[in-house]
Amino acid sequence: QSQLVESGGGLVQPGGSLRLSCAASGFTLDYYAVGWFRQAPGKEREGVSCIFISTSSTAYADSAEGRFAISRDNAKNTVYLQMNSLKPEDTAVYYCAAGRLCTLGLYDYEYWGQGTQVTVSS
Repeated sequence: QSQLVESGGGLVQPGGSLRLSCAASGFTLDYYAVGWFRQAPGKEREGVSCIFISTSSTAYADSAEGRFAISRDNAKNTVYLQMNSLKPEDTAVYYCAAGRLCTLGLYDYEYWGQGTQVTVSS
């Protein structure tokens, strides 16, 4: 069974950091792109960042540029999202997804995880 599992979410104060993990099982990420998305209450799901595993090419939403960093560990079949300088507006459920293209569009991905909650609050 092919699946993605996110972890690493939690409660953090403004200005703090979190590292999210997206672990794949049942398939290898080697020939996929992995994207991170988020959905805040009452808002649409939006793309945050993506990485194309074989080339390590990346893309970021404007809101994430300079604060977030996406990376991968091929040996662990896992992708990470390092989030620094977190703001209250970063509060959302964060999802990872795997697809054939590194884009921030929702409909380009085949596999989705269940999400992990990130709350930025003092």
